[in-house]
Amino acid sequence: MPITEVYTDAQKFIEYLRHEKRYSKHTLTAYENDLMQFLHFQIHQFNAPALSDIQAPFIKTWLAFLKEQGIESKSIKRKISTLKSFFRFLQKIGCIHQSPMVTIIAPKAKKQLPVFVEETKIQALLQMPVDETDWDERTYFLVLQLFYHTGMRLSELIYLSEKQIDAANQQIKVLGKGNKERIIPIHNQLQQQIMAYINEKHQKFGSQIEQVFVNHNNKPLKHRQVYEQVKRRLALVTTLKKKSPHVLRHSFATHLLNNGADLNAVKELLGHSSLAATQVYTHTTIEKLKEVYKKAHPKA
Repeated sequence: MPITEVYTDAQKFIEYLRHEKRYSKHTLTAYENDLMQFLHFQIHQFNAPALSDIQAPFIKTWLAFLKEQGIESKSIKRKISTLKSFFRFLQKIGCIHQSPMVTIIAPKAKKQLPVFVEETKIQALLQMPVDETDWDERTYFLVLQLFYHTGMRLSELIYLSEKQIDAANQQIKVLGKGNKERIIPIHNQLQQQIMAYINEKHQKFGSQIEQVFVNHNNKPLKHRQVYEQVKRRLALVTTLKKKSPHVLRHSFATHLLNNGADLNAVKELLGHSSLAATQVYTHTTIEKLKEVYKKAHPKA
């Protein structure tokens, strides 16, 4: 029997996130996966207790199990956040009187500085020749440019629609987390490349697909496809262990700050809800300054 048939309020919660909170598809998937994992554990470990009977020890047992499985603190912290939202929802609809999450403390995740690619290496990557006759090569090269020049998230780029391209004002309206819209300016050359790509896409495939980017079969790009293509291209210029679209987002922010951009402006461009999330990039620039100092100062 499907988990949502055992716990029908779980499906109500997902629908609530979809229609009332208007979470993105990517965020919804993360919430649903976390919740289904938790409920699956409750069914098999505690014989499917009623939601009103789930207490803190039930949750702590699951969290201990995750830790034993080697799940990182960052992921466990996210799963706790999912459960807090779920039990708040149950309170809201009158299913429970008190949330069992009040005594659950999230583990402290180890803070890591964002990984970024040096400016010279990014420029070398963007200057590499591209086979303009290969539709996929052209697509992924433009995707690469857009990641670096806008700092967009992977899901934001994949679902970017043609109507979000404001060619007249040389800007893109990006729909970020929580369906929050932000404006990102783009330079004239990139705007011309995007419009040329869209026009050729219409000539080649028609205009049925609203997403900007499609593969050679006129299908919207998939997360894994884009991730692997970006990873392959970054491997041409860097030996960084982590090579992903998010590394290009980190590079976008770091290079802006390194070149004197205002922190608040970078916050708005990234779509961060708080300045604290953006300040991590100032740590990166400080680390870079320390490295320069150690290499260049005779007394360092």
